[in-house]
Amino acid sequence: MKRPTDYEIELERIDKDISELEDSATAVPIDIEKATRLIYRRYHRASLTGNLTEFKVVETTIDDVFNRFGLWADLCLLKANLAFKFHRLGEVKRDLGMVPRLADCFQGRALKADLDLQEGRYEDARKGYEGVVKDDPTWDNLVRLAYLKAKMGDIDGAEQLYIEAEDEITAKQMRSYAWVQLQRGLLAFAHGRYESVWAHYKRANEAYSGYWLIDAHRAELLGAQGKFDEAVALYEEVIARVPKPEIQQALGDLYLALGKPDQAQLWHEKALTAYLESARHGDVHYFHHLTDFYASVLENGAEAVRWARKDLELRRNSSTQAALAWALYRNEQFTEALDTVHLALSSGVRGAKMFFQAGMIHLAASRTDEGKQFLLEAAKINPNYQDGLVYR
Repeated sequence: MKRPTDYEIELERIDKDISELEDSATAVPIDIEKATRLIYRRYHRASLTGNLTEFKVVETTIDDVFNRFGLWADLCLLKANLAFKFHRLGEVKRDLGMVPRLADCFQGRALKADLDLQEGRYEDARKGYEGVVKDDPTWDNLVRLAYLKAKMGDIDGAEQLYIEAEDEITAKQMRSYAWVQLQRGLLAFAHGRYESVWAHYKRANEAYSGYWLIDAHRAELLGAQGKFDEAVALYEEVIARVPKPEIQQALGDLYLALGKPDQAQLWHEKALTAYLESARHGDVHYFHHLTDFYASVLENGAEAVRWARKDLELRRNSSTQAALAWALYRNEQFTEALDTVHLALSSGVRGAKMFFQAGMIHLAASRTDEGKQFLLEAAKINPNYQDGLVYR
């Protein structure tokens, strides 16, 4: 019999906890502490599976508890984290303000710094993260600061923080260790260091086997290396377990690279249908995916601009500004694209994708020398960046 993976074992443990808590947490009178533990276990399960329906159940249950018993600090914090996960940034601020001093606890301060990052206040985010790390140097806070340093081009500083984060993880927290290894792999991937990427992904999988997110990134790396058949097989395996539209889109992109447009269209249509269905239900977290899909897959500049502007209204940062600039480029609005990409570049964020797109926009706007310089800068950051453009 096949040995269960670490992911399967943890899901089984969570399901057992949920089953046991459901009976006691819903008995009359309701035990609010048990009800809170039940909600958190459901949140942990949703976080593992990536299932949006499970997240919605968690939110609905929190609201029900509030309606019946009033505000509960732990659940207000969880509600704020849920809102942040799905890019509802205004709700994050509201939820943190529900309970006095909630925003001043360590987790609240970290979330406020996350908000600064998403809203493009990078210096405020840095100060916030550094302050939290000084007072509460947990692995997840160290990872937050590492991510910001990586975005700003401080690769050595980011790598050192990731190593420090690993040192804070206990032997019982192997999923957390795998997560940090995955982040180190993504950092190496962003700079084209594929051998290092494989090493980090391998350690992540050894620490916590069977996790679909690790497999999805392994498939992404295979595609970037031109190992398309292996990448397709792995993506199909992941989608069979977790049919997320962003993974379906990636598979469609790979099929295009393989010269199989019919299969590509099948998966692209599945992805687009899911993105649009989410937006029709009032969700906003796929706006950036819709921007990318219309700009990069369909090359429909007008639709890309429409979704990019919606996303920018929610999160005005270098990523959303750069996405709008690229959408404007696709729509042949080169002057506006140039102005917008300058806004993104003024943030100080450094990345091969941004510099490549800035280069193409400058060339289209007849700023040839600057365009060539940006393309050179993109190649310096990641000499293999063009590999990913084969299917993305």
